Amino acid sequence: MGYLSVKLKSLKIVALFLKYNSFFYNFIHHKTLKMKNITQITRKAALACIAGSFFFISIDSAAQRHGGGIHRPAGGVKPRPNVTRPANTSRPAVNRPATTRPGANGSGTRVTRPANTSNSKIANGTNNRNNNTTRRSGNRNTNISGNTSNRNRNNINVDRSRDITINNNRNTIVRRNTVIYPRPPYRYGGYRYHTYHPYYFHPYTPFYWGPVWHPWGFFVATLAVTAIVVSVENNQYHYDQGVWYAPSNGGYTAVPAPVGGTVNNIPSGAETVNTGTVNNYYYGGTYYEKDGSSYKVVPPTAGTVVEKLPDGGEEVTIGDVKYVKFGETYYQPVQVDGKSKYEVVLVEEDK
Repeated sequence: MGYLSVKLKSLKIVALFLKYNSFFYNFIHHKTLKMKNITQITRKAALACIAGSFFFISIDSAAQRHGGGIHRPAGGVKPRPNVTRPANTSRPAVNRPATTRPGANGSGTRVTRPANTSNSKIANGTNNRNNNTTRRSGNRNTNISGNTSNRNRNNINVDRSRDITINNNRNTIVRRNTVIYPRPPYRYGGYRYHTYHPYYFHPYTPFYWGPVWHPWGFFVATLAVTAIVVSVENNQYHYDQGVWYAPSNGGYTAVPAPVGGTVNNIPSGAETVNTGTVNNYYYGGTYYEKDGSSYKVVPPTAGTVVEKLPDGGEEVTIGDVKYVKFGETYYQPVQVDGKSKYEVVLVEEDK
């Protein structure tokens, strides 16, 4: 009996186990199916969201291309406005003047101007002008201040290589002074150099006598209406406000004043210099003497002291002395009353 009861109890336990095992199996199987359904639903929802996003993005892009677009709330990214640019834009033409560097051997500076901004063209020894530039004008288009030259070279050009020979010796023959020299001359190389003042070196700085004055070799295409014609030894010159000109190819070139040339007036800026015998009037490197009611060009007198020398001088060293030479005239740097000046030197052969 005891055995049977134990057996029955075992069978009950087995039956209970099978019963609950079936319950647990059905429960777990149901849960598994439910989870699979949830997973499938989630996947489908995700795919639907992704497809919807691509759909709305494509619609928005198409709307922007056609000038429309989806209105977003404030703070969102605003579509860029359509900007219409011109197909072809052209910059305004700028005409710049062509310039050339200074020529060799001190030939000066040439300026070639464009045809549409000037009435004249001066280059390589040629001068083509229309009727607007053949009239004489009182304005020389130059601006020279002190020792600094700032010239607006419209219709003018410096050119020392033109078809004209500048005779620097024409007014550079020194006249002997009647006053005896109190000091011995400086001897060197077979020559004697007489001066009244001792040598005092200071650098040679050319001086400019205002806007209408030009140094030797300066070329102008036209002259002012104030210019006059002066004939000296069958040579024709033009004189204008202290400057002497000779005709050259296509214009006029400033030259040394011819000795013997006579004019009625000289510039107001001329200074009086003492030659030891008679006073001279000095302006722009030229010496004048009063001749009745006129003024005559004369050679420099030995011993004459001047404070300013024009452009065109050449510094030459003779022995221990450095002179400034114009043609055959030598100027020795000196100091008079504490000021730097130049004295005309009498040069003689040492026999």
